[in-house]
Amino acid sequence: MNRGNRILLSCTYWAFVLYVFVPLFLMILMGFKDSKFIGFPIRSWTLDWYTGVFSDSEILYTFGYSVVIAVLSTLISVIVGVWIAVLLEGRKFWGWTVTFALMILPALVPGIISAIAFRIYARLLGIEPGMGAIVWAHAVHNVPFVVLVVMARLSTLPKSQIEAARDLGADPLIAFMRITLPYLVPAILGASVFCLLLSFDDFVRSFFLGGYEPTLPVLIFAMLRSGMSPEINAIATVALVLTAAVGIWAERFTRRANKENQA
Repeated sequence: MNRGNRILLSCTYWAFVLYVFVPLFLMILMGFKDSKFIGFPIRSWTLDWYTGVFSDSEILYTFGYSVVIAVLSTLISVIVGVWIAVLLEGRKFWGWTVTFALMILPALVPGIISAIAFRIYARLLGIEPGMGAIVWAHAVHNVPFVVLVVMARLSTLPKSQIEAARDLGADPLIAFMRITLPYLVPAILGASVFCLLLSFDDFVRSFFLGGYEPTLPVLIFAMLRSGMSPEINAIATVALVLTAAVGIWAERFTRRANKENQA
């Protein structure tokens, strides 16, 4: 790669970084503005909007409600996704292509169409809007991501390890628990964090399937209908910091687990 291409690539990279992070930086700044209106200049600063977030029982309850939904849907999607990935990876059977296509379909359907379909299907099944309906919809939407990540990890598993375990007398279940599952831990963790963040951030399915208790994205949307305010920026900043912390922790844990597996 010549010097001109390197400079062009570097400029493109930093332009992309600015495009992504400048709006986030401005959002965080507006959360410290001592005014009810969003905009520059910022003549005085305050922490009142952030202290208000942690003292508002409705916001804290909604945040906890969203976390519970995200955790439950992630657990379901991981259990189902790992099972499907183990079934599909390295095996060819009649209907494999159809099974894989149906598995990946929820991730390809546009969100608004998926939400409407879930709402109609929930009504047919007699499922009332609320936490159960949201968890079900989020889990179905997240399963394909778990399957793809776990299948990619499974494709790198040395077959000799499984064969050695079988030669030593381990049955398929013991071989899976002792060899395959520990090897899949980094992929499962990465997929879990991804599904957790997807569920926590999901607005469309939560809006269509929610009952009287809104998730955090739905609450922010309801607040936006009365206009932007620094309170919304403060809520979004707190959520951003917490999700970034979870992502950084997961990345460090995954790297450490990969190094241990390679050793």
